[in-house]
Amino acid sequence: MSDIQKWDVEDPKFWDSEGKKIASRNLWLSIPSLLCGFAVWLYWGIITVQMLNLGFPFEKSELFTLMAISGLTGATLRIPSSFFIRMCGGRNTIVFTTALLMLPAIGTGIALQDMNTPLWVFQGLALLSGFGGGNFASSMSNISFFYPKKQQGLALGLNAGLGNFGVTTMQILVPLVMTFGLFGGEPMTLVNTSGTLIGKIPAGSDAWIFNAGYVWLFLLIPLAIFGWFGMNNIKAEHVTPDLPNPVISFGIISAMLLIGFGTAIVGLWLILPEKVNGSGFGVPKEMVLVGVVGATVMLLKFLPGKIRQNLDRQYKIFNNPHTWVMSIIYTMTFGSFIGFAAAFPLSIKVIFGYQHIMVDGVMTHDTVNANGPSALMFAWMGAFIGALIRPVGGWMADKMGGAKVTQYCSAVMVVSALGVAYYMKAAYASATPEEYFVQFFILFLFLFAATGIGNGSTFRTVSMVFNKEQAGPVLGWTSAVAAYGAFYIPKVLGEQIKLTTPENALIGFAIFYAVCIGINWWFYLRPGAEHQNP
Repeated sequence: MSDIQKWDVEDPKFWDSEGKKIASRNLWLSIPSLLCGFAVWLYWGIITVQMLNLGFPFEKSELFTLMAISGLTGATLRIPSSFFIRMCGGRNTIVFTTALLMLPAIGTGIALQDMNTPLWVFQGLALLSGFGGGNFASSMSNISFFYPKKQQGLALGLNAGLGNFGVTTMQILVPLVMTFGLFGGEPMTLVNTSGTLIGKIPAGSDAWIFNAGYVWLFLLIPLAIFGWFGMNNIKAEHVTPDLPNPVISFGIISAMLLIGFGTAIVGLWLILPEKVNGSGFGVPKEMVLVGVVGATVMLLKFLPGKIRQNLDRQYKIFNNPHTWVMSIIYTMTFGSFIGFAAAFPLSIKVIFGYQHIMVDGVMTHDTVNANGPSALMFAWMGAFIGALIRPVGGWMADKMGGAKVTQYCSAVMVVSALGVAYYMKAAYASATPEEYFVQFFILFLFLFAATGIGNGSTFRTVSMVFNKEQAGPVLGWTSAVAAYGAFYIPKVLGEQIKLTTPENALIGFAIFYAVCIGINWWFYLRPGAEHQNP
């Protein structure tokens, strides 16, 4: 029952009689698996805030590296994950990659029980959290094969949007489960004010921070079981014609993921300072990211036999210029969403949770602001709006055209980013930064909403520009490139905060969004474009 031989969703008769029911079942099993992937990938954004509140012996810049490590690794793992479905089948891939999330979840729970756990252990666990980031590429590729083109905007928007709810779910659930002994164990004592969705928690309260890892097992174990019995592999020619048995599929997936881990580790070592277990070489991060992507793509081709033959066929997407165009546009939308989601909680904590006051003629940023907002009370709202509105973006694109919706969203992103930059600058130079929080927060929510709608619209563009064999790998590839936002944005924000100029990061992002407006217009909206508002 798990392997489907015939699959032609563009045939209305087949779709109505068989396809719709099967596609719906696979979609609604895919969504919670992807949700858990996003949660485990990005939970360091919340965990690091609580580590500060509990007095873990790490500097703010060291904690920012944990988000950067999980971000870069998750993005890199999306490159091999883009090609899993054709080689290993949808059910085999989704079940195995969902089960792998248990490794970082259990490890994080163990490590957080001891405040003296060294930084390198947390860095290793952040690396493993990259499993969750990689899962998006294979999940989106898989769902794209289950739906006809005319419905892919909404279907992919639902998978991605509700899957991205993992960020919001995590940002709400993790602070809550840290307030009581869900799994027993000895609590730690807050040295700074913390908070949850429903209010602040005063210093001196108990916190069970290790629950942040263990809690995901409640979902991951049943999801792996339900996925095994409820999902399908499609053996049709345009999906997985040479489906291996599950054990071989798991071996292929593991080998390809190891290549991604290897290149990510080398890249991180080149980028990170020696103080945080890096090389200290100071290689520009942009150069390293290009090197990591290129090395991963090339090394995958050294895998033997049918794997290499299969990849050669799928690598034809790189000969299509629209693959590169959509990689840039998708980076603008999804890259911004995932990067801001990763950096938002700690940014609120660092910018508004401390007073910025002159001491002996020097501006300092270390005095706790008793009136500052709780990052754990507010940070979840950005990702919530961005994820919730994404299916709306797919639906709008199905009605209006993907490129047109993307263009409107790009303009909103430029204006919102510049507004956020203005209030960031004002807050980071004030002894009472909370005065600027409402304006900063509302503009950031507009920015999140625009990334979500634009994200949904890009799915429509990909499904219309590429044929049915290439659309899945292209969705995976573009998501891989865009996912580096989860590394790049926290890294840039962390660097600019250290330089006391956080607004420069948002100004730079606004310039990039303006460039994307021009690219989107040239390829998809100008008169005479090859694909007119696809």
